Amino acid sequence: MDENKPPRMYFIGKKEDLVQAKRMNVTLDGRDILIIYHQRTFYALDLQCYHAGSSLEPGDIEEINNKLCIVCPKHKYKITLAEGEGLYKATNPAEKVPTPRWYSKGIKQRVHKVTEVDEDIFVTLSNCPGWIESDYYQTEKGRAELRKAQESEDGEADVNADEDV
Repeated sequence: MDENKPPRMYFIGKKEDLVQAKRMNVTLDGRDILIIYHQRTFYALDLQCYHAGSSLEPGDIEEINNKLCIVCPKHKYKITLAEGEGLYKATNPAEKVPTPRWYSKGIKQRVHKVTEVDEDIFVTLSNCPGWIESDYYQTEKGRAELRKAQESEDGEADVNADEDV
């Protein structure tokens, strides 16, 4: 992310089309972004989960600890839609009666600003300074890792298809 670059609003589409689609992914300035419309609000975040790079597009949305979260379909990581915060449930062993609670891992997924202007939807990429874990899958090294994993999965699918014959 170039922190010195002035923010740019990217036209995504007409509000009506995005509301109907509910989710869409786009590439803006070389970055893969997921746009979600949920409960009359638009959200935008990096497409690949910060944990292992799985696409968040098919993830379920749940309310956790009064925050809307997308749940990564591969490993079930919970990420808040508004902040990109990673959440996990655990107990504090120091408590006399350990009670499971939701805790924050901090900001793990880069989120982007969505703006509506005259029924048009725009996204402004985050210029939040510093490294956020989902940034990894926007780098060449991270993209190469994703391609390698996809090729491996495709190879396994081909082998399994042959076994059915």
